Amino acid sequence: MEFSSKLLERAVNEMSQLPGIGKRTALRLVLHMLRQPKEQTLALSESLHAMRNDVKFCKSCNNISDVEICEICSSANRNEEIICVVEDIRDVMAIESTSSFKGLYHVLGGKISPMDGIGPHDLTIDSLVEKVKKGVIKELIFALSSTMEGDTTNFYIYKQIQDYNVVTSTIARGISVGDELEYADEITLGRSIVNRIPFESALKL
Repeated sequence: MEFSSKLLERAVNEMSQLPGIGKRTALRLVLHMLRQPKEQTLALSESLHAMRNDVKFCKSCNNISDVEICEICSSANRNEEIICVVEDIRDVMAIESTSSFKGLYHVLGGKISPMDGIGPHDLTIDSLVEKVKKGVIKELIFALSSTMEGDTTNFYIYKQIQDYNVVTSTIARGISVGDELEYADEITLGRSIVNRIPFESALKL
């Protein structure tokens, strides 16, 4: 792809590094921005700059937040005795959109995947176990994707906390095996949370 402007080429190259954006799509987006009022492009640039510099990760659940403790964790209307364990922030957003869960979350930041070089200590499992040790949590809901890596992560956490007085459950398999939570429709995901099953039963399936 030949460019008549080095500035245009640089912008396209940067844009094409985004997931799912090839060079042609990046070029179309960059040319679109060039046709917009300068103020609109500057507003986009400033919002991205502010997000990158000022966004925080909740000190309690690791969700993205504007403050030290996110709105979910600080809400008096949430049940702090139930923790829903998810892979990443997109899963929190997916479950929240169902309005079916009123507990708190714990974002692991990924799944155990030896093939990708991701072990238990690369995730926030240790801080989750520390929460359980405090004795406030009555139930952990495993809501990781139904993949081999997700099941491995669930089982690892289960082994770490099985000696403590906490119920472990997993979302019902209304979610197809191999599917990611963020792509599930709200009704199916909501029912999977409500109709969760004991984790020990899931081990026998």
